[in-house]
Amino acid sequence: MRAGDSDRQHVADQLRTALELGRLDLPEYDERLQKTYAAKTFGDLDGLLDDLPDTSAPTADSQLIVPRRNDALVPDVDGRFPNATARWLAHTWDGYFATVAIVVAIWAVICLMTAEWLYFWPAWVAGPWGAVLLVSTIGGLASGEPQKWASGQAREHKRKRAKEQRELEED
Repeated sequence: MRAGDSDRQHVADQLRTALELGRLDLPEYDERLQKTYAAKTFGDLDGLLDDLPDTSAPTADSQLIVPRRNDALVPDVDGRFPNATARWLAHTWDGYFATVAIVVAIWAVICLMTAEWLYFWPAWVAGPWGAVLLVSTIGGLASGEPQKWASGQAREHKRKRAKEQRELEED
């Protein structure tokens, strides 16, 4: 039976957890991860998790596996973070779009209340800020900022998980 992307990702997540817990060393993790992403069938995935505690091998029902949390950035085998650019752009621009939407909504409500088209003052918020963001985005893309940002986010996420784990162990 052929394995899907979610099946391979589930095994990769289990391997990453084993690496973080010290159950696998880096060369063994790398070897198993390469086999995981090269797997075409469930048979190819068999045995990759068998000797690790607290893991389960993929089953025919693995399409029902809950996907990993989207807030965790996990690097590929080559150390690069997939979708880092899209996530960095969303992180960079989300405050801008939210603010512009709010000021345009305020302008629209005022126009409705006065029953006339007023001067479009939100352009003074959107224009300069958008120009600064555009320049910084282009510079950031040229300098590889998305990967640097993703690496920092992954470190922060790992630090928070370690802190949560320590707190659980203390209780």
